[in-house]
Amino acid sequence: MSAEGHDHGHDHEHEHHHKDTFITKYIFSIDHKMIAKQYLITGIVMGIIGVGMSMLFRMQLAWPEESFRIFNILLGDKWAPNGVMTNDIYLSLVTIHGTIMVFFVLTAALSGTFSNLLIPLQIGARDMASGFMNMISYWLFFLSSVIMISSLFVESGPANSGWTIYPPLSALPQAISGSGLGMTLWLTSMAIFIASSLMGSLNYIVTVINLRTKGMSMTRLPLTIWAFFVTAIIGVVSFPVLLSAALLLIFDRSFGTSFFLSDIYIAGEVLHYQGGSPVLFEHLFWFLGHPEVYIVLLPALGITSEVIATNSRKPIFGYRAMIMSIIAIAFLSTIVWGHHMFISGMNPFLGSVFTFTTLLIAIPSAVKAFNYITTLWKGNLQLNPAMLFSIGLVSTFITGGLTGIILGDSTLDINVHDTYFVVAHFHLVMGISALYGMFAGIYHWFPKMFGRMLNKNLGYVHFWVTAVCAYGVFFPMHFIGLAGLPRRYYTNTNFPLFDDLQNVNVLITTFALIGGVFQLVFLYNFFHSIFYGQKAVQNPWKSNTLEWTTPVEHIHGNWPGEIPEVHRWPYDYSNPGHDEDFVPQTVPMKPGEEVLHH
Repeated sequence: MSAEGHDHGHDHEHEHHHKDTFITKYIFSIDHKMIAKQYLITGIVMGIIGVGMSMLFRMQLAWPEESFRIFNILLGDKWAPNGVMTNDIYLSLVTIHGTIMVFFVLTAALSGTFSNLLIPLQIGARDMASGFMNMISYWLFFLSSVIMISSLFVESGPANSGWTIYPPLSALPQAISGSGLGMTLWLTSMAIFIASSLMGSLNYIVTVINLRTKGMSMTRLPLTIWAFFVTAIIGVVSFPVLLSAALLLIFDRSFGTSFFLSDIYIAGEVLHYQGGSPVLFEHLFWFLGHPEVYIVLLPALGITSEVIATNSRKPIFGYRAMIMSIIAIAFLSTIVWGHHMFISGMNPFLGSVFTFTTLLIAIPSAVKAFNYITTLWKGNLQLNPAMLFSIGLVSTFITGGLTGIILGDSTLDINVHDTYFVVAHFHLVMGISALYGMFAGIYHWFPKMFGRMLNKNLGYVHFWVTAVCAYGVFFPMHFIGLAGLPRRYYTNTNFPLFDDLQNVNVLITTFALIGGVFQLVFLYNFFHSIFYGQKAVQNPWKSNTLEWTTPVEHIHGNWPGEIPEVHRWPYDYSNPGHDEDFVPQTVPMKPGEEVLHH
């Protein structure tokens, strides 16, 4: 790292000798560790709301037309008269659940928390490249969360055209109840959210490129940092496209343009729109929407790489292959968006091109899965909660990925498009896998964030119940999807064809409710341990990476005195030339010691 980088670090230290007030320390903090906690706790709150919504609409699917007092309490007389959910609010719950989970929990909370916490600590930097910009990116995320939640209280109802908000439903305020003010708030919230993501991503990229400590070459970076770095690049490339789609949709809704509208009739009335195309919106949306899957997944896979290597007590298998697969996934994810649109009237030749690129992405994904399994093979496994969630991620990544091969093939996809088969696939491969990565990260780095340990036994309960319930919910969904059950229908009682599937819906909902309620075990463990957990030692997992060389008490600037120098790669576990089974990156090479070939 350059001399300027070191000077920048020392300036940072002097800057912060004055006493922090409550507001500068906890609210408008520019310390990356505090901003990581803000992201995490905001994300947990949004996650509670998102999961709560899914439990409500699962109850509606299992017992349609039944009266539930909780519906009336939570949704009010307008949306649940006599405790029976209306179809409009059902669609709104599905829409806002999808939006919150994909963007606010799995994108912002996962990347925002762990990129902020780990990038400076693991590369040996005093802080992010721009602490102020980092703070602004968090507050924009917070503002967008508040706007999204406030849309739930609009009289005409929140947005209800699905989390993909396809026009013309989303473009015509008079089309459905949720196309009014609720939709406008949705679009405003997303525009602010995208600004937040872009500021965060640019900060992460600059920090990784410019602020690495002496000796920290790119091939000595932990795989976590590679994953966050490449994720930030995908975000910078693809998020602006969704921003343009949202802005053009606002123009269509409010200023009479017709980017996405053409030849529309409502109740016999001919509207004046012409020349636009709703399919154009699909292209713009999915150009972000597919890389988004990997913006969600790659940080989780990076965390898993770190946790599996640490708790297998052996070097990660195929370090360079892992880096190449992250880069290959990032590139391929931007040229596969058309597989979401096989039934949009796409030219069959174009469909075959997207089929080819989609199936190609299975190769780097398989490289990662095989490398995880090979790292675990004959390792001295420490099965703590973080490790269990990481192994769970490998499991759901493989099972969810296998169904992706079916959906990536245009001829097969057409048969199951928009059925529960698709819901099962993407929930397993990105939803559950990313959540497992997030839980693994929380269990692993909680001591670093809060200076205390989580309760291990509660962690085991949390993992096993969550793992059983996750498969209990999404495994049967594949079968009702193959039987033709469409997604987003608020009841299937109108179709005698689906009567036999109703008991499967009851089974799925039972697992969903148990799994949802058991997240309270995690919440109790998390908030209780922040204050009353066992005090953490400096390096509880005997890990090699730089963040465990900082003191347990947080100081602004991370290291007292000099920033440590790096001499080796981060996965020197069970190295035969050393007494301990871990060799931190700061330990100089012995005379004649060979660099491990990775």
